[in-house]
Amino acid sequence: MAEKGRTVLTGVHFVNGDVACAEGAMAAGCRFFAGYPITPATEIAERMARRMIEFGGIFVQMEDELASMAAIIGASWAGAKSMTATSGPGFSLMQENIGLAIMTETPCVVVDIMRGGPSTGQPTEGAQQDVMQAKWGSHGDYEIIALAPSSVQEMFDLTIECFNLAETYRAPTFLLADGFTGHLWERVVIPRAEEIKTVERKKPSVAPDKYIPFKPDEDLVPPMACFGEGYHVHVTGLTHDERGYPKTVDPKVQYELVKRLCGKIRRNADKIIRTYEFMLEDAEVVVIAYGIPSRASVGAVKRAREAGIKAGLLRLVTVWPFPEKQVEELSNRVKSMVVPEMNCGQVVKEVERVAKETPVHFLPKIGGEPHSPSEIFEVIRRAAKA
Repeated sequence: MAEKGRTVLTGVHFVNGDVACAEGAMAAGCRFFAGYPITPATEIAERMARRMIEFGGIFVQMEDELASMAAIIGASWAGAKSMTATSGPGFSLMQENIGLAIMTETPCVVVDIMRGGPSTGQPTEGAQQDVMQAKWGSHGDYEIIALAPSSVQEMFDLTIECFNLAETYRAPTFLLADGFTGHLWERVVIPRAEEIKTVERKKPSVAPDKYIPFKPDEDLVPPMACFGEGYHVHVTGLTHDERGYPKTVDPKVQYELVKRLCGKIRRNADKIIRTYEFMLEDAEVVVIAYGIPSRASVGAVKRAREAGIKAGLLRLVTVWPFPEKQVEELSNRVKSMVVPEMNCGQVVKEVERVAKETPVHFLPKIGGEPHSPSEIFEVIRRAAKA
């Protein structure tokens, strides 16, 4: 039971992933949530609706996901850390306004608890079918940050990390969790508030009359003055100059702007990317997985080792930016790679692109049933013999 008024519920809890995500958001400083109910993400909205009112946060149930995304953009520009949560169909509806958030460099967090599609698909079954939508769903050139939790503890921890990354790079940041992780019940340890690292918004260091809204610092990220703070700010989704004024027919302005929007993520990829290694030191066959398949992959790797196969696991905590350096380094020293995904082939295409000549064995799984360790082990065994 939540204690009234507490933003951080320090202690040990037994909750599902959606609830842990909501608690992580509030611990990170989220004070505005807008969303529309959708399985399997609804528990996030339910938790936020009940908890935010306890300490003065704002919860709004919007009429749809288009409005939800627009609302968190507006709330962020009003100075609040903001978040929305949805699943595949709603994520599709958000894409235009996600592009707006990218162009206006609006820090916010979008949680996608992925289910089977296309269309309405399988509302109550988990999947990993939105990974490429997260990267390429909106139009134009841009880079995105997306994290993939594989446990309920990570639903809490990585939600906080999403907020920190959003504020650091002034960009919408995604938590991509399959429906199994969202509905999984596990033990979660929430630390004391003072032990939780949070990143606050970078504010202007100059007087209002000297402030140029989209003039970047050396890290390519402009300080952000929000509405009502005494600064003159012009915000538009059009191609704009450093003042924020539209410059739609100037090729140089378009080039410099888009190059910077991509560059602030690409240049800092090594700082952003997180992976987890398991038995990789002498591995000859490596499993590359994220989300719920990575849990079964641990068991598969252990079974392979027992069978005398030198197998290991690279778990992708960060899906975007894609960890090219780690995958390329592995491809140069292992015999083959195995990629289990709950889709028909998305991250595996990135692995194949980077791995080049190294054989990549793909194990798809769709329909709402996750991989078993034995299924992954059989592919490891075949890859080892190939």
